[in-house]
Amino acid sequence: MKAAVLHGQKDLRYEEIERPQAGEGEVVIRVKAAGICGSDIPRVLGTAAHYYPIVLGHEFSGVIEELGPGVSGLRPGQRVTAAPLCPCMQCADCQRGDYSLCKHYRFIGSSLFGSFADFVKVPARNVVPFGDEVDFVKAAFFEPSTIGLHGLFCAGYQGGAHVAILGGGTIGLFTMQWARLLGAQSVSVFDISDARLALAKRMGADRVYNTSKEGFLEEAVAAAGGEGFGFVFETAGQNATMALAFEAAANRASVCFIGTSSRDLQFPWKQFEKMNRKEFRLTGSWMSYSAPFPGREWRMTADYLSDGRLALDDALVWKRFPMSEAAEAFALYENPGQVGGKIMLVNED
Repeated sequence: MKAAVLHGQKDLRYEEIERPQAGEGEVVIRVKAAGICGSDIPRVLGTAAHYYPIVLGHEFSGVIEELGPGVSGLRPGQRVTAAPLCPCMQCADCQRGDYSLCKHYRFIGSSLFGSFADFVKVPARNVVPFGDEVDFVKAAFFEPSTIGLHGLFCAGYQGGAHVAILGGGTIGLFTMQWARLLGAQSVSVFDISDARLALAKRMGADRVYNTSKEGFLEEAVAAAGGEGFGFVFETAGQNATMALAFEAAANRASVCFIGTSSRDLQFPWKQFEKMNRKEFRLTGSWMSYSAPFPGREWRMTADYLSDGRLALDDALVWKRFPMSEAAEAFALYENPGQVGGKIMLVNED
């Protein structure tokens, strides 16, 4: 088969490699579409890859090509995605059903060969079917959707509150939709990009705010009843939005950091003290799994995508490249300011 193989820093080659074969309890999927995740970028442009050569890619969709021995309940030709996490299933965290916290996991597209290829091999238990109504490119957004939903579960989310989404990227837009679908009184999205805010509004946000404009927070808090936001989800992984979460939270709010920072965080003591004075609950969120594996995040995404309740605007995809041009696609990230959204790699029949 053909695959985009990473041989070293900025050394991504589209070449012939051995096609995977389905072993006991495994499935081979013919990849139709695979999204470039932010975590893929430092692996290609930097030195974050676990080893070389490696095939990256963990946000994907396709059809089942081959079933290994012992696999039941699935069929060749079925439209599917797959959860990329391969937990050990033996440690204390896995035994509790906290698969995201497994310390011995492997990951498709990171420590295991991934989906930037014609075919990818996955454990059968990771496979998640979806309806024929769902376009393959849109189905490659499965994992970002589950990450947003998992954040709501980590925050102990309940409907009826005003919700703030800090960051209007892909994860933020899915978090916004899940908050609405699960009963928010209102959902407000905060970002510095008017284009992303316009997309958020189109996908269902009640209100949007450009954080580069003076007085945005006072306006947002007033529109949400004057007391702040009952649930705050930080999805950008930026120091500025993480600090904003402390300001936007209402008394006794729930604040969840879905985004991860790559730099040291610093809070002035008066700002950090707001967590005490407001008595808000601060929690993190990591990946997107629960029991029974891969979890309700994946089952709900399949259901809500298939019946159309979860919206997938075409503007979520900034550019499409054939898989053969994966190196050209990653080169765009050398100037990240020019990338306006998700890049999708597509295998053309």
